[in-house]
Amino acid sequence: MGLKILGVASSMRESSYSTRVLKLTLEKAKKDAETNLLDLRELQLPMYRPEQNSSPELDKVTEYVKWADAFVLASPDYHGSMSGVMKNFLDFFWSDFAGKTFGYICASHEKGLTVMDQMRTAVRQCYGWSMPYGISVNSDQDFDKQGNITNENILSRIETIARDLVVYGDLIAGQYKKDLQSKEPNTFAAHYR
Repeated sequence: MGLKILGVASSMRESSYSTRVLKLTLEKAKKDAETNLLDLRELQLPMYRPEQNSSPELDKVTEYVKWADAFVLASPDYHGSMSGVMKNFLDFFWSDFAGKTFGYICASHEKGLTVMDQMRTAVRQCYGWSMPYGISVNSDQDFDKQGNITNENILSRIETIARDLVVYGDLIAGQYKKDLQSKEPNTFAAHYR
């Protein structure tokens, strides 16, 4: 179990649907990888300011980020965009995403495509590797009154993304680490030696 996957929950709701799906995804991935959950509702980062980079919360989140080989980012759909705390998280840790694999989860009444595209764009700008699909859930259509997932397609996608994050995350992380240690000049990782 070499791969380490960090799930990042960015909803401020106590009974968040995106966080619920994220937890299930991490649970499925735990069969073949180490997993951790970073809930930005509970461990709140200060607002990003380039000149201020210290706080107990920031130190704790930094430990999580440095530990991870792959990430699953989960956000609610706020007016067609990711949550502010997710954007703040990405602003803080952009330099740690190179060579790492990312998956995406969104809770939305509109399919969440723009939200996942924005997270994907931010990660691409930070030289992270994105899964080509994500999971979008609709609280009214995909859950019962107790918060259990009732949509079999969502359950299948959770299994798929958990499996694919482990498989592709391990491949990318392994090659990236090898390339960091090699002297080969024409690799993606050569820029990070």
